[in-house]
Amino acid sequence: MLYYMFNKPQGCVTARSDAVHKTVMDYFSPELAEKLHPVGRLDKDTCGLLILTDDGNLDFRIMQPDKHISKTYFFYAIGDINSEKIQRLEQGITMADFTTRSAVFTFEREYRIRELEAFMPAERRKRYMKNPDGKAFSAYLTICEGKKHEVKRMLEAVGCRIFYLRRDRIGGLSLDDSLKAGEYRRLTASEVDMLTSERAI
Repeated sequence: MLYYMFNKPQGCVTARSDAVHKTVMDYFSPELAEKLHPVGRLDKDTCGLLILTDDGNLDFRIMQPDKHISKTYFFYAIGDINSEKIQRLEQGITMADFTTRSAVFTFEREYRIRELEAFMPAERRKRYMKNPDGKAFSAYLTICEGKKHEVKRMLEAVGCRIFYLRRDRIGGLSLDDSLKAGEYRRLTASEVDMLTSERAI
C-alpha cells in the first residue's frame, strides 16, 4: 500500500481531475497520480495536510463523522472573539442543516486587518482592506467531523469571517513543517500504523 502526506497549496481542487482547475494530483508524477486518491477533501482556498493513498479503506477509517477523528485547523479571521463566542464554538452551534459537535478552540493572537493583507485571497483583498484598522485574530479549531465548509460556517455563526484556513493535523498525524506548499513525502511506518490501527486516532 502507498501512503503520502501532501501539503496542499491554495488554489487547487481536491479531485483526481477537473476540466477548469488545477488538482492536487497535478503535483504528483503521472505514475503516482494513477495509483493514488485523496482521503477526504480540502476546499480550493484551504491549504495544509492532505493524505493520499491507494488504500481504499482509509477514507472510511478517517473521514466518517461517527469515527470521531479529530482534525485541527489554523486560521486567520476578521472580527472580534470573546469568551462567550468561544464557548458557543466549543459546545456546538446549531446550523440550518446540522448541529456541530463539541470542539476545541485555541486563541493565538489579535491583529489589525492591515497586518494580514498578505494572507488574503486576491479577489477579496480590496473589500477586506476597506477597514484596515479593524479587528482580526488567529486561532486553532479542532473538530471531530468534516461537514462542508464547517470551520468557516462555525466562525460565521459567531460573527467572524475566515480568510485563511490551513489543516495542520488529522488525529495524531501532524503536517510536516519541512514540506513546502505543493510538496509531499511518503508516510513513515509508524505514521501508517497510527492511521490504520484502531487506537490510531
